[in-house]
Amino acid sequence: MKIPNMIEKTLRYPGTVEYMKVLRACGFFDKKEVNVKGRKIRPLDLTAKLLFPKWELKKGEKEFTIMQISCEGLENEKNIRYVYDLFDVYNDETNTSSMARTTGYTCTAAVNLLAENLYTHKGISPPEYLGISTNNFKFILKYLSQRGVEYKLKKEIIN
Repeated sequence: MKIPNMIEKTLRYPGTVEYMKVLRACGFFDKKEVNVKGRKIRPLDLTAKLLFPKWELKKGEKEFTIMQISCEGLENEKNIRYVYDLFDVYNDETNTSSMARTTGYTCTAAVNLLAENLYTHKGISPPEYLGISTNNFKFILKYLSQRGVEYKLKKEIIN
């Protein structure tokens, strides 16, 4: 899609960016093999092997997801901003992480669109294609809401 000024930002705990910069500068993400005691390995593979277990969410560990989507544009000759806010937490009743709820339920909503023949685009379909249809967008938001994943919408006129 042609969205020249779309920006995505992901927040982590304070200092994460600096840690990642140091690891990158030291070559820990390099894909070119290096010789270590007679064995060739890619630094990236070693880094993944060491770090992923440390970053894995432990069973029962509670986490949360915060997301804000802000869209601005012209609507009926007025400058409008739509802001969708999401705050979701680990679900104790179902033992489902917030990340699984917010990403997994969105994926199953898309599968349901296909199963109900509501989305019929052929070929490769990036997620953005689903949102072209207002009905698809509403279907996904309703699907999420039925599972307790609630987006709050604020619409405002901007100057």
